[in-house]
Amino acid sequence: MNTATASRYAAEYQTIAPKLPGQSLPWLQTLRAKALEQFSAMGFPSPREEEWRYTNVSGIEKKLFVPSADLTAGDVNAEWLKSYQLQDTWVLVLVNGHFSAELSVLDGLPEGVSVMGMADALAKQPDKVEKYLGAAADQAEHSFIAFNTAWFTDGLFVHVPAKLVLDKPIQLLHIVNGADAMATTRNIIITDEMAEVKVIETFIGNDSAYLTAAVTEVFVEQNADLTLYKMQSESEKAYHFGGSYIKQARDARFTHHNFAFGGLLARSDVHVDLDHASECELNGLYLGIKRQHIDNHTRINHLKPYAISRELYKGVLDDRARGVFQGRVIVAVDAQKTDSQMNNRNLLLSDDAEADTKPQLEIYADDVKCGHGVTVGQLDEKSIFYLQSRCVDEETARNMLTFAFANEMVDKVKIKSLHDMVLEQVLARFPQEGVNKEWL
Repeated sequence: MNTATASRYAAEYQTIAPKLPGQSLPWLQTLRAKALEQFSAMGFPSPREEEWRYTNVSGIEKKLFVPSADLTAGDVNAEWLKSYQLQDTWVLVLVNGHFSAELSVLDGLPEGVSVMGMADALAKQPDKVEKYLGAAADQAEHSFIAFNTAWFTDGLFVHVPAKLVLDKPIQLLHIVNGADAMATTRNIIITDEMAEVKVIETFIGNDSAYLTAAVTEVFVEQNADLTLYKMQSESEKAYHFGGSYIKQARDARFTHHNFAFGGLLARSDVHVDLDHASECELNGLYLGIKRQHIDNHTRINHLKPYAISRELYKGVLDDRARGVFQGRVIVAVDAQKTDSQMNNRNLLLSDDAEADTKPQLEIYADDVKCGHGVTVGQLDEKSIFYLQSRCVDEETARNMLTFAFANEMVDKVKIKSLHDMVLEQVLARFPQEGVNKEWL
């Protein structure tokens, strides 16, 4: 930990605290004060902590990133923004950690669906926010959550009422615009009983060094169905922490697709608590080039019987990039009849690339079906030789096999506009010679 850096941020905090939302809410002020105290005592996470042993965030400590107290939507290039707005979706835009109604697209949103900035939610329905804020993300778990709790400037509040099936996805578009900026957002997504919704989180930014610290708390009530997509494609100079913390009720279904492409250093947490007979599926693809460091940390808590979880994360690493996967499945004493499978597969395209993988199973019940698998390696020379024997040159053969490896995860995306955007991001990061886009 680096408490000296924490002290610098704590001192800076006093200048922005009066402008943070929820000043009239004693419970929120108490929550922020406790979070600030925890962060000041702990500092940013250190590799000496087991959950952060492969990821050194000292680069963040060397700078003092400053949150924006005001919205700067007018500085966003309209054409650039439009290229990331997905077609046939409702779009909620955040700029430097602030919700912009001006840039958002909410026409035709069904009656009863509550969608607004977190600052507005704290002003209009504080009791509802109080019920959910901090209920899924434990700020004592590590200091980035405490940091976000103290510093969040805004965020998004999404509530889908019972039995409503949304016919279009909701896109949460996070934009950072400015050097040395800090975007701290807190999001709450609630899907009531028997409702069904798809939510897409997209993180982008200009070509500069900045810090994104976003926490999303998700609540999937009984027999509801929520699919959450995350595409992180930020600047190669940026630092990113994004945490998704999910609580599922009985018979609830939750699916997460996590695509990590950008950032100099990027960390993504996905933690899920499963109730009786609930189902969870986690999919991930991380692509690292140059000197990128991409860390994925997942945890699935089986708390009650008959729950099912499936997890598949794949990484492709080139140059001097480093990928980290730490996956943990915990089966509680009462969680009999649990069915859980976890797999992590890594493809190294360079002798200097590195993959650190740490799958964990903690099983305290005796009637379960659980397993995990891990692979780290290079392209199969036999497969390359087979393609060469079919008149494909070696370079094209390697490109085809690399894309085939990654494309398994892209093909899991059933929203066409998002599928095409993710595919473009994959194609932009590795050689395309000999690869026909239509094949993918």
